[in-house]
Amino acid sequence: MTRPDDRRFMALALALGRRGHGQVWPNPAVGCVIVARGRIVGRGWTQPGGRPHAETIALTQAGAAARGATAYVTLEPCAHHGKTPPCAEALVAAGVARVVVACPDPDPRVSGRGVAMLRAAGIAVDEGLCRDEAETDQRGFLLRVTAGRPLVTLKLALSLDGRIATRTGESQWITGAEARRAGHALRARHDAVLVGAGTVRADDPTLTVRDLGVARQPVRVVAARGLDLPCPSRLTESVTEAPLWLVHGPSAPAAQRARFAAAGATLIEVPEGAHGLDPTAMLAALGARGLTRVYCEGGGGLAAALLWAGLVDDLVTFGAGVALGAEGRPGLGPLGLDRLAEAPRFDLVTARRVGADLMALWRRRA
Repeated sequence: MTRPDDRRFMALALALGRRGHGQVWPNPAVGCVIVARGRIVGRGWTQPGGRPHAETIALTQAGAAARGATAYVTLEPCAHHGKTPPCAEALVAAGVARVVVACPDPDPRVSGRGVAMLRAAGIAVDEGLCRDEAETDQRGFLLRVTAGRPLVTLKLALSLDGRIATRTGESQWITGAEARRAGHALRARHDAVLVGAGTVRADDPTLTVRDLGVARQPVRVVAARGLDLPCPSRLTESVTEAPLWLVHGPSAPAAQRARFAAAGATLIEVPEGAHGLDPTAMLAALGARGLTRVYCEGGGGLAAALLWAGLVDDLVTFGAGVALGAEGRPGLGPLGLDRLAEAPRFDLVTARRVGADLMALWRRRA
């Protein structure tokens, strides 16, 4: 039964859980708040690398005050022994009297078992409070468990007329410094940054998060069918700072594979489609390696392939007040649309001004 302050405490647990976005894969980013007699005695969130878990942190902070308390957890507590003991077991041992769970965990090792373990120990369990918000926060983890792929956020920094560069390829900078900083914050909230080979050849990027003090850099993923990339590059020279994964096709030359492997990159082979790497197979391969949230920064061909395959879950656009004309390079490659009804559709979630630019979040229409 829901109590008057339950929603407030669960909202705090959700906010804590979001701190783990981009830092905890392959584990979910969970938040936990422990309340005794109306006072918060412990709070925690999943730590970088995926452990300790949120419940462990909160219980340690609460100490003896956890006995008889209520624990608010954003995802069903785990019930299996892995690199850490089950969180459901820890809640039982701590003597909490009640656990409020926002959403169930579909992982077969947990699904329903965490709640069952708590109830078998005589703990009252209430389920479903703020479930929609929790499932939104957990979309990446839930997609990886149920569909075998990570959540994909596509970012486009565009001129007023939908261009990402001039006809000569100049793109630095269409948007302002504030928008670029917001882009780095988005990188930090994802497990990986994904770009196409053309972006690497044109920009020689590092794809790291800068000036935000993150504990764990995102994996840099490059989709390059033939591994036709420069080596050395800023990517290969920074593999000790952030992992570099190169997704390629069966046709990639052995010499290029050996060169990048020697440079410290992880090579991932996936099937090729008619127009490049199979995007569904690519995301399945990334999901199999534990990624839950992927942030795609283009280029246009990769963005179009993901959109056409229905694999873009969120679309973030940064719109700048500059016009580049029809000869400028478009933000998307060809989609091959004949009818408007075939176009991918997104619903606006939020829009706000960032410096001189407009940042909008769009979510794929169900």
